[in-house]
Amino acid sequence: MLFNTLMLALRSIRRNLMRSFLTILGIVIGVSAVITMVTLGNGATLAVQNQISGLGTNLLQVRPGQRMGPGGGGNAAAFKEVDAVAIATQIGGIAAVAPEARTNATLVANGRNWSSSVIGSTNDWLTTGNWKLVSGREFSERRIAQWRGRVPDR
Repeated sequence: MLFNTLMLALRSIRRNLMRSFLTILGIVIGVSAVITMVTLGNGATLAVQNQISGLGTNLLQVRPGQRMGPGGGGNAAAFKEVDAVAIATQIGGIAAVAPEARTNATLVANGRNWSSSVIGSTNDWLTTGNWKLVSGREFSERRIAQWRGRVPDR
């Protein structure tokens, strides 16, 4: 009985070669498409997870005037350096506090101009962002004190 069914199936495939080929082709393309989409979805998920984990699981950013919801926004005054010092000294368990100032600037090199964002901060900014210096050096404490106006320039 099973042998007769198998022979009937093979005879039908042989009689309709083009239909059989197109059916097999459709199945192969369909399975390949599903595998490709699942792989791309997993890759995109992994990329997003890596970007989020790169921010740090214990990072908190505090910005003035950043309210969410209706009536959000606001023109709050910028934080002062004393605010960053207060956060660092009065809240326990903080590894680093990095105040920052941002602005936009035009960069010029080799006769070409670029608009870019410029961030100014302290050495702790590298710690909070999990950044590693590839070349160059961190700011010395004397240089930071000079910028703060606490040590005269020589």
